[in-house]
Amino acid sequence: MSAVEPSDSTISGRGIFYDGATSARHDVVVEVAPHTLRVLGGNGAVLAQWPYDQLEPLSAPDNVLRLGRSGSAVLARLEIVDPQLAAVIDERSIPIDRTGRTERRLRTRVILWTLAATASLILVGVIGVPLIASELTPLIPYALERKLGAAVDSQIRLNLDARRSGAAFECGSAEKEQPGRAAFDKLMQQMQSAAGLPLPLTATVVRKQDANAITLPGGHIYVFQGLIKQARTPDELAGVIAHEVGHVAHRDGTRTIMQGAGLSLLFGLVLGDFVGGGAVVLAAKTLLRTRYSREVEAAADAYGVNLMARIGGDQRALAAILSRIAGSTHGGPKILSDHPETRDRVAAIERMASGPPSRPLLDEAQWSALKSICADQ
Repeated sequence: MSAVEPSDSTISGRGIFYDGATSARHDVVVEVAPHTLRVLGGNGAVLAQWPYDQLEPLSAPDNVLRLGRSGSAVLARLEIVDPQLAAVIDERSIPIDRTGRTERRLRTRVILWTLAATASLILVGVIGVPLIASELTPLIPYALERKLGAAVDSQIRLNLDARRSGAAFECGSAEKEQPGRAAFDKLMQQMQSAAGLPLPLTATVVRKQDANAITLPGGHIYVFQGLIKQARTPDELAGVIAHEVGHVAHRDGTRTIMQGAGLSLLFGLVLGDFVGGGAVVLAAKTLLRTRYSREVEAAADAYGVNLMARIGGDQRALAAILSRIAGSTHGGPKILSDHPETRDRVAAIERMASGPPSRPLLDEAQWSALKSICADQ
């Protein structure tokens, strides 16, 4: 007999009931009421009344829905063969899941929660971490920033020194290079004294043919041999380095590394430990591959022009070398790259420059020596 729907909208059908007290089989009417499943005997007496959330599926053949009441001390059971009635009970009761509906809902929820979690991680990575890094950077003690720079420096060296030449990668230590080193140190001393930063500047000239310079956290500046070759005057070289000092003053390298290396480095900053895991390797790669935004570069340009004014140098020298040199940089901060913003930067520097140089930064002999700071080996 198929399930029927009486006038009171209670769906009913036939079933077989075992009361658990005896082995007697009872042919019963099963009513699917709004809140409970009712089992009625032949005389209409209620033999059992089970809430839908307490129904428990029992092992049975595929064509039989066998039910019990979860947690009941009496081992009563109800068997239903009518597929229509079984389907109605399946729809009402969450524990009964013959069609896989609950599993599908659970799977859908898992997928939705996974997507939500993934979206949250993306938002944290794209928005949260950069925002935290920007807010946290000014609060980092300079001693901690120098420690970060020292940790990153070894990885930077591995990336820059492709020939693994070790100590010979640096210029200025050989006897014939020492006059050039003295001239370079004089130039750097002028800028460090005028900048008055809360941490010392450490500049190193390296045998790298790109016309470029890069800045690490903590005030370490790498000046490439190619930049010295391309510079026509001490002021042009000083203008580029003054720009890099601007990145030091604004702590751009630290901010960039924190934004790129993510939470692992943020935790390292809090704990003062930068050597665990791959955070330092990632930080070095981030720094080398970063191309600063227009705003960051413009701020460093403005700082550089101001610093050149304080040491009495040519405030337009950076514009001159920017407009002349293009396309010879490595994958780091492209101070000398040939991109559309170059013309805008040159124009901005020209507007900021207030007057001619007041004194030579180096004399001719010192500049000549500096040009030879990286002697052929």
